[in-house]
Amino acid sequence: DMKSNNDRGYISPAYNGAIKRYCQTLDLKNDPELIKTYTYWHNKEHIWPEIPKGIREAGILNMEIYLLGNRLFMIVETPVDFNWDEAFGRLAKMEKQAEWEAFVDKFQQSEAGAASSEKWQRMEQIFQLP
Repeated sequence: DMKSNNDRGYISPAYNGAIKRYCQTLDLKNDPELIKTYTYWHNKEHIWPEIPKGIREAGILNMEIYLLGNRLFMIVETPVDFNWDEAFGRLAKMEKQAEWEAFVDKFQQSEAGAASSEKWQRMEQIFQLP
């Protein structure tokens, strides 16, 4: 039960050296059944195996998605020399990725057929503990 982790926090992987972190947001359609189904398909037991495989092959070290109401927040961790546009260009051509984007379209508040990079909005960091 992921809800029980809210108060205890979530464990993150440790890395040797610096990494880059990207934070993005996207709103789901505000429909509890759609949100429940979207969450179901992102569970590690139900996600299409090609999706995390492709994400790792594109050079992403870690990806996490959090949910509050119908708002999603994604954290993507990569090597420092990671090139976002190049990696996501490669990812889009990998097995099942385009089909996955079409599948999740119906849950997301976005233009039909939009690329992942068009749907997810990059967030600006405004604070880091000095």
